Amino acid sequence: MRRCSSLVIACCARCCSARTRSRCAASRSRALRRSESRVSAAPDQARLAAIRRCRHWIFDLDGTLTHPVHDFDALRRELGVPDRIPILEHLASLPVARAEPLRRRLDAIETAACDRAMPRPGAATLLAWLRRSGSRVGIVSRNSHASVCRTLVAAGLGGEFDPSDLLGRDEAEPKPSPAGIQRLLDSWGAAADDAVMVGDFLFDLQAGRAAGVATVYLDWDGDGRWAGEADLVLPGLTWLPPSA
Repeated sequence: MRRCSSLVIACCARCCSARTRSRCAASRSRALRRSESRVSAAPDQARLAAIRRCRHWIFDLDGTLTHPVHDFDALRRELGVPDRIPILEHLASLPVARAEPLRRRLDAIETAACDRAMPRPGAATLLAWLRRSGSRVGIVSRNSHASVCRTLVAAGLGGEFDPSDLLGRDEAEPKPSPAGIQRLLDSWGAAADDAVMVGDFLFDLQAGRAAGVATVYLDWDGDGRWAGEADLVLPGLTWLPPSA
């Protein structure tokens, strides 16, 4: 009797395990289909066409034109910044005597990470298309100017930008302030309605909105986290140049 009970229990366990595996597999399949649907869904063509007509393009750098190289959680731990608090804003809140050594440490960490930079898929093609079309391009980053320049060189994109159009945190108030975008527009003599800000993070989109320019959110993960802040949401840079 005990052997029969054991067999029944074992059979039930196998059946339950099989059903569980089946449900898990089905769940994974549905999640994959949803993810693929988000990534492959065509963007709003009218908005995309309007964006392409802009002749002044401003980009974020890390995570937008290049694969992200900074571990912000590790940076916070290294610099003693509380969780979920923006690093630059925290340093700005400290007395100068405490903040300056931390800023120097931040600069050193950024510089060390620059040489690992790699371009995002489509970055070189997009910048080449913009150059051929006569568009102006610039970068507004929360990183230092030196690290912006070094990152572009490491990623093979350095020749696509005029150095005067690369703004780091020391050249303008950091995003989400629109100051950097406005400075580029002023230097180009450009109107906000002929400009676009492209980024992968909330601060990029908030800065663009505040400056009155069009905003493109690169939703690399397909989670739509900040889609409501953007005029156009794309899964990557390859959507921006028109196909040949």
